[in-house]
Amino acid sequence: MSTGYHDVHLREHPAAPHVWKVLAEHLSRWVPPDAHVLEVGAGYCHWINAVRASRRVAIDSWPRIVEFGGPGVETRVMDASRELTTFPPEHFDAILASNVIEHFEPETAARVVGDMHTILKAGGRLVIVQPNFRYAYRSYFDDYTHRSVFTDVSLPALLRTRGFRVALVQPKFLPYSMRGVTRTIPPWLVRAYLASPVKPRAGQMLVVATRD
Repeated sequence: MSTGYHDVHLREHPAAPHVWKVLAEHLSRWVPPDAHVLEVGAGYCHWINAVRASRRVAIDSWPRIVEFGGPGVETRVMDASRELTTFPPEHFDAILASNVIEHFEPETAARVVGDMHTILKAGGRLVIVQPNFRYAYRSYFDDYTHRSVFTDVSLPALLRTRGFRVALVQPKFLPYSMRGVTRTIPPWLVRAYLASPVKPRAGQMLVVATRD
């Protein structure tokens, strides 16, 4: 993504690091502490910075990613649509992707998912946090860079066509965005939202898949 996109549409939210710290803790069962982890489309690196792992790599086509990786995080400016397979096959134990795949054209999205499968080790996990068009359709194309539409049915189907076994689909996981939130969100509130069966404003899904 261009610098202009981040400046206009994806400005850093002051609450995001605190929210992602709780989310990373919540999702840690899918990311072993001794894992080699890659985050694709890491942006401000909120997720990967909060992950506990023996090796953490963050990539994004946005040049400023190098400014946001925390201590111990390797940041690389890379185009995931073309360069994922510059990593060796079966290289990572876990791959993370938050709000990434919808930015690719459908054919490219399928190729990227296939490349993720290639660079994951056997038994490795792909953890995706992603807008669910089923619940986010009113705002989905407010982001002018969205190119593909995915739901809690179509995204797992794509993963299966590329050789993944889908381990978890949570159609309602998080609110679609943090726009309108003007203050820090306390950790207890994030944990309460994640634990609640009722998800107000939910527009993001969670999908976890495994390479067997």
